Amino acid sequence: MKTLSLGYSPCPNDTFIFYALTHGKVDTENLKFKEVLLDVETLNQKALNTELDLTKISYHAFGHLREKYCLLKAGGAIGRGCGPLVVAKNEYTIEELRGKKIAIPGRLTTAYLLLQLFNRAMSHEPSAVLVMPFNKIMEAIVKEEVDAGLIIHESRFTYSSYGLKKVIDLGDWWEQETGLPIPLGCIIARRSLGGGLIHKINKILRKSVEYALDNKDEPMTYVKQYAQELSGDVIKQHIDLYVNDYSIDVGQEGEKAVTELILRAEDAGIIPKINEAL
Repeated sequence: MKTLSLGYSPCPNDTFIFYALTHGKVDTENLKFKEVLLDVETLNQKALNTELDLTKISYHAFGHLREKYCLLKAGGAIGRGCGPLVVAKNEYTIEELRGKKIAIPGRLTTAYLLLQLFNRAMSHEPSAVLVMPFNKIMEAIVKEEVDAGLIIHESRFTYSSYGLKKVIDLGDWWEQETGLPIPLGCIIARRSLGGGLIHKINKILRKSVEYALDNKDEPMTYVKQYAQELSGDVIKQHIDLYVNDYSIDVGQEGEKAVTELILRAEDAGIIPKINEAL
């Protein structure tokens, strides 16, 4: 039996997607997966060092990893109405935030890439950008340690309860700009595993997603184990938003969205231009 390292985050959409695969609910075809649960920015960094066979990462990070890793069609997070938000305690326009302290969940997150694409000045003012864990950002804004924050994951459901105000929805901006869904996170596999094994892994991963969607209540004990600070309603909202048809198969529209994101990042000089296919 071959063992593969598998990285994913403790966020509800990831634990939901990987539940069946890691709990013997689908046939893994003589493959064993050793899960590594870490926040997505840590997974991004591990992938840069090629430490994991398979891992969930941000699409921004994937732009830097295309030579060593390939994109799996199943398991990712692409959608509409699910993009990152910039929020603040005070009423600001995005222009008024220039030069102020903005907390971000990681320099390789898709959220930060979108912020850079929206407002290129942000990438030229690194002193104004503070990196911190995504679940600490709203508290930092409330305590006025930063002027604003770039929030992701379930924070989009809870920011108003902190008394925070939306400055911009970067997902809305992307959709209006391109007409495409927003690619947030993906599952990648080391190219050195070989095409046959990668195809098998993708097939197993798709079965895991389909099992979870067909048995939505069953994974919840596992999901809640890693989402103890979230209410059941927020967990359900999170899964409903981030696990969808694109999670079963990225499809033609999803691939078009990923290509558009990467091309824009290349043109902006944020990620290197390479010829490697998705």
